[in-house]
Amino acid sequence: MAHEAEIKTYWETFCESHKLKDAVYEAWAFGDSPEMADELADLTFRGIKTATTSAYDLYEKGESVPQVGEYNLILDGKGHPVCITKTVVVEVIPYKYMTAEHAYHEGEGNRTLAYWRSVHEPFFKKEYQAANQSFTEEMNCLCEVFEVVG
Repeated sequence: MAHEAEIKTYWETFCESHKLKDAVYEAWAFGDSPEMADELADLTFRGIKTATTSAYDLYEKGESVPQVGEYNLILDGKGHPVCITKTVVVEVIPYKYMTAEHAYHEGEGNRTLAYWRSVHEPFFKKEYQAANQSFTEEMNCLCEVFEVVG
């Protein structure tokens, strides 16, 4: 990662100021482009985006999935740290049962379920295609709710 020292310093400063010992984190960016990463990191930093969704069925066997209590260092499209979140809720929901409440907490567009579907369906279709699988409305979504803590 190009900005490893910057990320490490950001994390260590957070741990010092919050008196955390042995806490771990994952550093990552939202989306699949630098522009999307910038936009979603900004929404998160401003407290508008407090949730995210991933394709649960595409996690590799043995790959860790988000857990309540975990820290995430959110990066912008260039790999710079923007903020730190802490996961407060994790649940798996079929795509077809996604709730308007979760869509609202994702903070994107006009925050409606219709908008959420309009941007997530093409995103998930692309991810499933890359994995040589087909997207269906039965796919499991890993829904994560978080709060900005640093």
